[in-house]
Amino acid sequence: MVKAKSWILAKHFVGPPKNADFKLQEEELSKPKDGEVVLEAIFLSVDPYMRPFSQLYMKEGDAMIGTQVAKVIQSKNTAFPVGSHVVSNSGWRSHSVSDGTDLIPIISDWPQDVSLSLALGSIGMPGLTALYGIEEVLGLQKGETLLVNAAAGAVGSVVGQIAKIKGCKVVGSAGSDAKVAYLKELGFDEAFNYKTVSSLEEALRKASPDGYDCFFENVGGVFSSVAVQQMKNFGRIAVCGSISTYNDGTPQTGSYPLITINLKQLKVEGFMQSRWEHKHPESLKRLMAWLKEGKLQYREHVTKGFENMPAAFIGMLQGENIGKAIVAA
Repeated sequence: MVKAKSWILAKHFVGPPKNADFKLQEEELSKPKDGEVVLEAIFLSVDPYMRPFSQLYMKEGDAMIGTQVAKVIQSKNTAFPVGSHVVSNSGWRSHSVSDGTDLIPIISDWPQDVSLSLALGSIGMPGLTALYGIEEVLGLQKGETLLVNAAAGAVGSVVGQIAKIKGCKVVGSAGSDAKVAYLKELGFDEAFNYKTVSSLEEALRKASPDGYDCFFENVGGVFSSVAVQQMKNFGRIAVCGSISTYNDGTPQTGSYPLITINLKQLKVEGFMQSRWEHKHPESLKRLMAWLKEGKLQYREHVTKGFENMPAAFIGMLQGENIGKAIVAA
């Protein structure tokens, strides 16, 4: 019998999550039935969306959600032999049983010198989010100027690099000098620390005096209300997230001045990468090709040990990570 550990939501978060809000439990898994497999987590993802999702859709006692890269250790499903690796929505679990319907095989030609953890980052959901936000939502064109906030994170860092591949000017904001230095390494044209500038409005104007054609939005709150004022007429905004508001007890209001959106005739669209699921195989191959060509670089913030899942999640929400935050089980 396989013993599985899992993290559950012990208490709904009040403000920033705390260790006491999570509980670790153990159970013995049953042997796989026909068509089922037993998975062992190798890498687990912690992502910003988990914070609002848990508040809106989860009950106390529910298992924490999330994706992981897992190894098949027992199998009665010919599509997933023992030893193969998959991306699974098994959540914060060390081991799990699956009937295979929710499993995505790691692409067959995955390079041996590339960590499988990237299937949770640049060659996974965050990379797809960046790609679809740029191409499907913004329709970013060569020569345009793009603004991206939370630019040193899992999504933002890929957004900026894809925009540079497409021949655009890229301005990024981040929350530390180390993160700003990383953006410069990635080829961002302009980057600044939003926590230390004397005026966010002046920083945005200095970085691009002519304004911004496109804005890839990850932060929300005050940043959004200031950034919208810097958009060009007919500008486009892709709303991916609003991490600055996730820990608020009372939802913020007024982030997007409607009169400005109206007068500038801006397009504002929220999106999730799952809308283009039919394009995932082709899109993942494109991302991997850019990686192999050296056009797409990455960093990972790795926390070791399944028992440290809550700490990794809390740290990610506090902005401790540069690049993708993952847990190595």
